[in-house]
Amino acid sequence: MKTFKRALFALLSVGLMACGTDPVSERYTDYVDPMIGTGGHGHVFVGANVPFGFVQLGPTSIPQEWDWCSGYHESDRTVIGYSHTHLSGTGIGDLFDVTVMPVTGQVTYARGTEEDATSGLWSYSDRSREVVRPGYYKGYLERYGVQAELTATKRVGLHRYTFDRTEDAAIVIDLENGGCWDSATEGYIRQINDSTLEGYRYSKGWADNQKIYFYAEFEKPIKSLRLIADGLELRGREMKARALYARAEVDASEPILMKVALSPTSMEAAKKNMEAELQGWDFEAVCKEADNAWNAELSKVQITTADEHARTTFYTALYHTMIAPSEFCDVDGSYYGADNEVHSGSSLTYTTFSLWDTYRAAHPLLTILQPERVPDMVNTMLRIFKEQGKLPVWHLMGCETNCMVGYPGIPVVADAVLKGLPGIDPEEAYEAMKQTAMLEERGNAARMQFGYIPWETMKESVAYELEYDLADWALAQVAQKLGKTADYEYFLKRSKQYQNIFDPVTRFMRGKGKDGSFHEPFDPFGSSHENDDYTEGTAWQYTWLVPHDVEGLVDLLGGKEPFIQKLDSLFIVEGDMGEEASPDISGLIGQYAHGNEPSHHVVYMYNKVGQPWKTAEKVRQILKEMYSDQPDGLSGNEDVGQMSAWYILSSMGFYQMEPAGGRYYFGSPLFDEVKIELPEGTFTVKTLNNSATNIYIQSIRLNGEPYDLPYITYADIMHGGELEIEMGSTPVDF
Repeated sequence: MKTFKRALFALLSVGLMACGTDPVSERYTDYVDPMIGTGGHGHVFVGANVPFGFVQLGPTSIPQEWDWCSGYHESDRTVIGYSHTHLSGTGIGDLFDVTVMPVTGQVTYARGTEEDATSGLWSYSDRSREVVRPGYYKGYLERYGVQAELTATKRVGLHRYTFDRTEDAAIVIDLENGGCWDSATEGYIRQINDSTLEGYRYSKGWADNQKIYFYAEFEKPIKSLRLIADGLELRGREMKARALYARAEVDASEPILMKVALSPTSMEAAKKNMEAELQGWDFEAVCKEADNAWNAELSKVQITTADEHARTTFYTALYHTMIAPSEFCDVDGSYYGADNEVHSGSSLTYTTFSLWDTYRAAHPLLTILQPERVPDMVNTMLRIFKEQGKLPVWHLMGCETNCMVGYPGIPVVADAVLKGLPGIDPEEAYEAMKQTAMLEERGNAARMQFGYIPWETMKESVAYELEYDLADWALAQVAQKLGKTADYEYFLKRSKQYQNIFDPVTRFMRGKGKDGSFHEPFDPFGSSHENDDYTEGTAWQYTWLVPHDVEGLVDLLGGKEPFIQKLDSLFIVEGDMGEEASPDISGLIGQYAHGNEPSHHVVYMYNKVGQPWKTAEKVRQILKEMYSDQPDGLSGNEDVGQMSAWYILSSMGFYQMEPAGGRYYFGSPLFDEVKIELPEGTFTVKTLNNSATNIYIQSIRLNGEPYDLPYITYADIMHGGELEIEMGSTPVDF
């Protein structure tokens, strides 16, 4: 391990020098290892980008399987090219738009297969020569003898290719191949002059009507351009086809520099994006600017710890929380709307809203670390509401995927309104939430008729009901804040419908039929993809999905002691989930599944029943066992920042258990000190007598005064100050 760490540091130093950054001075980007999460089922993006940037430029591999949703997995070293869009940590694959591949000699214009080393465009990448750090990627293509270096601005990818063999060298632009579920529907390319191309790629996949436009420039004139359309090489300077490639012959006696700007609206807008963000050709300067952009965001949280592994895990996790949502607009604010129309805008528009995952921790973290960005994200969601008639569920590149259950956009919007973030119209936000919550779709009509979703009406009825309930609670809190008493009472009542699917005999949340009987047969450990009442989970996991009304769940389970006994048993019991169980049910401690989001709040429920020390024990166990600084250092999909956000918040000492409102419940802080830079100053969490054995909070002081609440509020955090936490080895009900 020490030898590996020394080798890694040497590689990072090379990357630092390539970026024109002093490798000696301490920088927070030095603590980021983008390879964490590339193993297991992490599905993280590997490549060059800037925080929340539209362009995510990195290698794309041959496999189109689940573990390659991001285009990269540490078990595989094939590369079909360097694509400008990627996803990070998702459970479905898409994008990989506008793929660039440097080649030498003759090739076939297709993805190719690993069984035939001469097929397609692909090459093995020499992993021993790979360097990855925030804003910079370097790899070596063995088949062609080409060193590839990548960096980026928000909307422009900058490439530098150094050829060992210069004869018959070319740069191929691939507009056919996308990722996993994605397939091209139309590509277009046009040569403007001897160094400039423009075009677009339309595709259909998870995002069912995606449009990406590009504008590409070479530093030096290309020698000739060949166009390959649907397998045929055709003459001309302009071409439209479903499977479209362009081969630009180049003089490779010196490194080839190429930049590609993207736009969601037009080729002309892509050109303007390039003019605004990247006019020159100074690769080192752009790389340094990307590093500085990452460093500025990472430096908002400064931790003190002697555990270098934890430091790397923390800053890599923080890095992962800022890959998305990503900006989805031109420099003038224009964007591609959910109504498939181009709109002008006065603020930033975002995409990649994995809301079923991220409402739980990623967005509550953003309200602390990115309060200036959150209003634009929320206003994007409100624009989506106007354009498609409901708040986003899982929005990607202007398209509603309707992926996952419930109305997860409601807690995110409600949380921002309840926290009083400026730039959001509370009344407009409320109407968007209310109208979304009243739609008669996705089981909601049956829910309003029966008081629950009968299992005969749809799959995953229990999961839908529970997610709708917590969204209704969040909406009710906003109604109360705005003085809408009748609405408050209505949605608060509806938020308690989980009680209608609780079986007092088995003491689990269960599918219930129209006639009021529970779905049989029933196995609390069972999970399948067919005719399942749960989503990527079991009754053991979903029974606890009531973060908004723990007191009510306590009553259902017979009181405090029975509740504690059953919650204790969650972390102990083991059972067969069946051969069809979702691979997302991972990171198991008993039947607690940290690898999937419905479990993420559960350990903090002990705070509600007077046993915070059990929260502390479980938090420390999860921080140590479910996260590491290795490629398989995540217990499940990164899920667009959620898995990492849980680590960030929990390691700082608190977590927003409820779906909205800003009460961050205490757990067990991992670090000796955490300083959070805020618009109004600094909030410091100082932990005294902290150690691997002193995991229990003994006492808390806020700004020098004794503090006895089990949570700290968002307002107290954002006002700045100091939270002093005394730790010890003995459980205490603080």
